[in-house]
Amino acid sequence: MHYVYLIRSLSSSGQTYVGLTDDLKQRLAKHNSGGSTHTSKYVPWEIVSYHAFADKQRAVDFEKYLKSGSGQAFSRKRFW
Repeated sequence: MHYVYLIRSLSSSGQTYVGLTDDLKQRLAKHNSGGSTHTSKYVPWEIVSYHAFADKQRAVDFEKYLKSGSGQAFSRKRFW
């Protein structure tokens, strides 16, 4: 499975991140240990939602969409 996930910082209000992984638990642990340069300043993180895809390309496309302007508006309305 391939997961597109949305996480929110518990220490810094308003900080969010959208990512893609094959191992959700391991990836969240990496974010929370400071192992990701994009999220290390805002640890700890919590998962807000995740979406599983059997097809990797669909997961990549969905992550890309959520990072676009219209995808950000969609995710603010539906997921955050």
